[in-house]
Amino acid sequence: GASLGWRSQWARGAGAAAMAAELEPLASWAPGAAAPPFQYSPENVAGADGALDPTEIAFPGCSCLSCAHPACSCLRHGDNYRGLCLGPTEDERGFARPVFECSALCRCGHSCPNRLVQRGLQFRLQVFQTARKGWGLRTLEFIAKGRFVCEYAGEVLGVNEARRRIQAQAPEDSNYIIAVREHLHSGQILETFIDPTYIGNVGRFLNHSCEPNLFMVPVRVDSMVPRLALFAATDISPGEELSYDYSGRFHNMPVTNRVPETSEEGNMPKKPCYCGARTCTSFLPCDSSLFSTPDTCPESSS
Repeated sequence: GASLGWRSQWARGAGAAAMAAELEPLASWAPGAAAPPFQYSPENVAGADGALDPTEIAFPGCSCLSCAHPACSCLRHGDNYRGLCLGPTEDERGFARPVFECSALCRCGHSCPNRLVQRGLQFRLQVFQTARKGWGLRTLEFIAKGRFVCEYAGEVLGVNEARRRIQAQAPEDSNYIIAVREHLHSGQILETFIDPTYIGNVGRFLNHSCEPNLFMVPVRVDSMVPRLALFAATDISPGEELSYDYSGRFHNMPVTNRVPETSEEGNMPKKPCYCGARTCTSFLPCDSSLFSTPDTCPESSS
């Protein structure tokens, strides 16, 4: 078993208690590894710019004692889960259905089947040092396809602060900022920017893979700011590294007519991908939208 002696080094201030509550005994640090300093938070927190508050309760809550579609107002788009696994998330037109869990104002209790992501980690995970990719995250036990694994949690930023932080990065810096864009039927695009660089959870240690075993689903609980929940895309064996596709492919669907990757996007050098997958594109996905006059394109990395 791995020593948990890294706790005092890893978490700072109030984050230490939050980290211990979520991680022990569910996650650990590999023996002999030294942790980078950051404040642990199992959930999203308001960013330094104060543009968005993920703790603000925006939904009225249901009056159910036993929640089920179609009676429950939280499940008006359909049941989200089948037992402990994610249910079908596409509607009859092939679009992704929004996922709303029951909130703090709902009458149902903690055991409600529509409260899954908000319960936090359920599997024993371990942060470890990879051969070429820096830090990584692996599971110490079997995870069945469809099970919730962890969130990608951190500071919730407005677009201006996200752009400022991205543009302040040096080419050699690891980028943890993720931009999630949800396209609504109305044509509106909802953007969410999460940065776990200074405040975050174990999700910050997930690496990219061109053939990942996780996929990301925005899940809303109390706030319109979604929780970025990662679910198992396939059965995952003990000791297997956990990964997701930084490019945000919907449910890791196969890419058709893939354009060959190049070492630059515009004038921006791209970082090499070391995932080792058979279909590896050779370079990490790159989102240049937050750059006005970029020198390099920082990909999310652990």
